[in-house]
Amino acid sequence: MTATAERTWVGPSAPERLAILRRTRSIAIVGASDKPSRASYFVATYLLSSTPYRVYFVNPVAKEILGQPVYPSLADLPEAPDLVDVFRRHDDLPQVLEETIAAGAKTLWLQLGSWHEDVARGGEAAGLEVVMDRCVKIEHARFHGGLHLAGFNTGVISSRRQVRA
Repeated sequence: MTATAERTWVGPSAPERLAILRRTRSIAIVGASDKPSRASYFVATYLLSSTPYRVYFVNPVAKEILGQPVYPSLADLPEAPDLVDVFRRHDDLPQVLEETIAAGAKTLWLQLGSWHEDVARGGEAAGLEVVMDRCVKIEHARFHGGLHLAGFNTGVISSRRQVRA
């Protein structure tokens, strides 16, 4: 999708996203990277250290990420993941959708900056819950009081003046 194209698809509301995360028991990160500078690595670190989810990494090239095995495809996972968190290029998303459906996942989650209306509609038509342009780490942290972890400041912002002692 180009930056100028209008967005018409409407994703789940905040309470609906919270419900998705509460139902989720396992997450597969498609496009997981072993490079600490990559967003997927940052998200993986958070998920492994701060959530109860079983986390699987999917990358056809890497062998290990954060001490965990890496699987070449969703089809190679030891279980059907509840949620597939996608860090892939826009043009790869239709193929990832097909693999997500075939793997028996319940939710397709496209990370921040990732938006594909046809994939969203196709996912919903196949019975998937779809979230786009949202970060699993940020959403989980904000719903669970963890935005202070890994660089987010949760200082209270208020229009009220602070009383100085």
